[in-house]
Amino acid sequence: MKTVGIVGGIAPESTIEYYRQIIDAYRQQSSAGNYPSILINSINLTKMIELITGNELAAVTEYLLAALDKLARAGADFAVLASNTPHIVFAEVRARSALPLISIVEAACAEAETLGLKRIGLFGTRFTMQATFYRDVFSPAGIQIVLPNEAEQDYIHSHYMDELINGIFLPETKMRLLQIVDQLKERSQVEGIILGGTELPLILREDEHNGVLFLDTTKIHVKQIVAELVA
Repeated sequence: MKTVGIVGGIAPESTIEYYRQIIDAYRQQSSAGNYPSILINSINLTKMIELITGNELAAVTEYLLAALDKLARAGADFAVLASNTPHIVFAEVRARSALPLISIVEAACAEAETLGLKRIGLFGTRFTMQATFYRDVFSPAGIQIVLPNEAEQDYIHSHYMDELINGIFLPETKMRLLQIVDQLKERSQVEGIILGGTELPLILREDEHNGVLFLDTTKIHVKQIVAELVA
């Protein structure tokens, strides 16, 4: 049996969801109802945010590599970063990692291609929305990434950091997020929204809104993880 290593805690709420979903999906594919082998290295969210906020990307890379090295020494066969924002340094981390890595961004792109989507909005932290790592993967596939405007990005980021990563899911926040979905659809004719923060599916739990599909990056990532576990 293969073992997946998860760099988690960024943030804890979504790491818990990864654990649950991997177990559920794995058991559905196991005729004997077996359980998967999972290692979780839950790192310091506050330190990660401070490094990314300070644009100390080399330090972010080293921090993640150290976390992955612990998973490798513990016996993981492959690993994932259970968060979108750290993928800002994914290329460098993958190149130097002792373990093969499954990218949440590449998994999301493959899902968007399967669904035939061509114009997709991106929700996430400000770091994720303003970085290029989603566009770098999606553009070669012929898929355009559409960003919320500056005020909308400020709203998404602040409520993500102040509420969602702390496990606070308010109905008024969900209502405003759905309004932003509607505004992106009206302005830019988006066909889908990438929930590019693994806490976003915990507040936007539906599959779509007013005809706009939601790409749940946690669920998409988990599907690829389980495929590797059972391969």
